[in-house]
Amino acid sequence: MTFKTTFAAVIAAASFATAGFAADVTVMDSYARVSSKSAKSGAVFMMIENTSENGDRLIDARSDAAKLVQLHTHKEGDNGVMQMLHVEEGFAIPAGEIHMLQRGGDHVMLMGLTKSLAHGDNVDLTLVFEKAGEVSVTVPVDLERKPEHGEMKHSH
Repeated sequence: MTFKTTFAAVIAAASFATAGFAADVTVMDSYARVSSKSAKSGAVFMMIENTSENGDRLIDARSDAAKLVQLHTHKEGDNGVMQMLHVEEGFAIPAGEIHMLQRGGDHVMLMGLTKSLAHGDNVDLTLVFEKAGEVSVTVPVDLERKPEHGEMKHSH
């Protein structure tokens, strides 16, 4: 196998490892993080694109990597301190739009990790949408990614 062929195969494998597809929902640029090797919880971030003409909603997430998996967001409390909250109703994914799950905002929370997660590991995650159904994603653990990576920048 030539270097060019090997490189193309590696790129293709990496692309499929981090993307998930349903009829009208695409999950892109997913990654997981933990604060340390001994962390008991972690978080998963990604971009979710809804290409349908109808809105959808991410209503659940499941993974064997944790005892409890929930959809969370951050909200500023009355005292000005940010707090993490379980979002029981899930996240709306409007028609034709992208919803970002990112640090400091909406994300998938992994609580009670069943094993430690190291840079380069993978987490199998199933996302459940109201209309699109289940989307399975293999999420790489990336402890080197900077917070702004993957954020959509808009200039005027």
